[in-house]
Amino acid sequence: MTKDVIALTPKMPDLRTLLAGLYAGGPDLGVNTLADGAVIQLCAPDGRPLVSVEAPILVQVPGETARLLGTDTGLPDSPVWWTEARASTAVAEAGRLAGSFAGRLATVLDGTVWPREAASTDVVPLTTDVTAVPVPTASAPAVDVLTTTTAVVIQDRPLVAMTSWLTDALRTATTSDRALQIVTPPTTRLTLPTRTALHGHPNRWVVQDPDHGYYDGLSGARLHWQGGTFTPLRDENGATSLAQAFAPSADTGERQLIVSLRTRHPAGEDLVLGRTLETAWQLLTDTPPAGWSTAEPINLPWNTRQLTDLARSRAPQPTWLTAVGHPDRPALATFRITRTPAGIEEDITLTLGYGTGETPPLDIIEPLAKTLATRHGLTTMLTSLRAARRDLTIPPHFETPPIPISFTLGSEAVGELGLAHALRPPTNLTPLQLGPAAEPAVHYPLGNGTDPHTWDNLQHLTRHLKQG
Repeated sequence: MTKDVIALTPKMPDLRTLLAGLYAGGPDLGVNTLADGAVIQLCAPDGRPLVSVEAPILVQVPGETARLLGTDTGLPDSPVWWTEARASTAVAEAGRLAGSFAGRLATVLDGTVWPREAASTDVVPLTTDVTAVPVPTASAPAVDVLTTTTAVVIQDRPLVAMTSWLTDALRTATTSDRALQIVTPPTTRLTLPTRTALHGHPNRWVVQDPDHGYYDGLSGARLHWQGGTFTPLRDENGATSLAQAFAPSADTGERQLIVSLRTRHPAGEDLVLGRTLETAWQLLTDTPPAGWSTAEPINLPWNTRQLTDLARSRAPQPTWLTAVGHPDRPALATFRITRTPAGIEEDITLTLGYGTGETPPLDIIEPLAKTLATRHGLTTMLTSLRAARRDLTIPPHFETPPIPISFTLGSEAVGELGLAHALRPPTNLTPLQLGPAAEPAVHYPLGNGTDPHTWDNLQHLTRHLKQG
């Protein structure tokens, strides 16, 4: 049974209801708070945490519960209050305690528990001799094992989202110069925000396969636990090997269109962020984003003023956000807002999913590039297409890399490089000028996303542009 249990209720759990839920272990257990009261912990008599409960959040974005928890008809859609409980993996009763806590909330507030089989209202007595269980050294509630080099999070849910639990665990690991390693069964997938957060060494997605041992769910490297961390297995020559379970699956015809772009804006009180992403979303899907948040579930309705206010309140520190589309067209974006000496920069990756028989709107890419270059301070934009799941989730097996479709250089970069140089790429490309003749952007069509050799043309192009 999963160690994470979620109560989905039409009403916000008030303090009295939360306390009733926390009596799932009887009167002998204690209660503690963390993060200025944002996390409540049900604790053993000696004070060690058994269940950590995060403050309820109101999910107001349509389709978000189905995206993260599945399309079970018993799960309510937005608006719904999401109260998540995470049980300690060190104590046997903790999982049932979390289920009883969530079940009590759902019973009082006429809600639902995910997963269904976890729900109960029983009192769960603590029978484990907790004095024989090592005292946890992790300060973040999501961390199951903490060593001098690594924070390990064990997840046994079908889809691992970048929840506030994981965001906190990643932040804690980063500030203490540790790797974050998420351990899952082979049936688990990742959301795109989680995949983005785990990108790059030393963080890992560790898959525990009963037939093939441990392997990296993103690279396929076989792993073992050594020196307090999961590290690649190497042969006598120092080479790593791939796990058999990482073999690619058959092409289903599903595709993902990926738009990666950077913009730069002059800093000012009248600047409203998020409009670049909104414009791209509107042109590619005929609708604006549905919601945004700093973590998953994405709970807030799309509002550029609100996200601008958040980024401004955090400056000069960067702000990482994620956005989601409407349920009928899978679309997710991650974007990072950074204050630099040159202004305010937005780094955005928007990914859209298409099923078999659906055609990605490649004809929109050039008009999109022109609009962003002339109205939204576009610096660069790379678009690509890949064979991958329509639902935008990441399975623990090999997926082919994306294939470039086009590259766009904004007018400011063209001015620094020189228009003549930008219009003479060293390949058989035919660049296009976009926007006003006095300050044009340059757009380079590369292909239709079917020929892997397009990467060679892009590499030659970028090398040429760097030499300008």
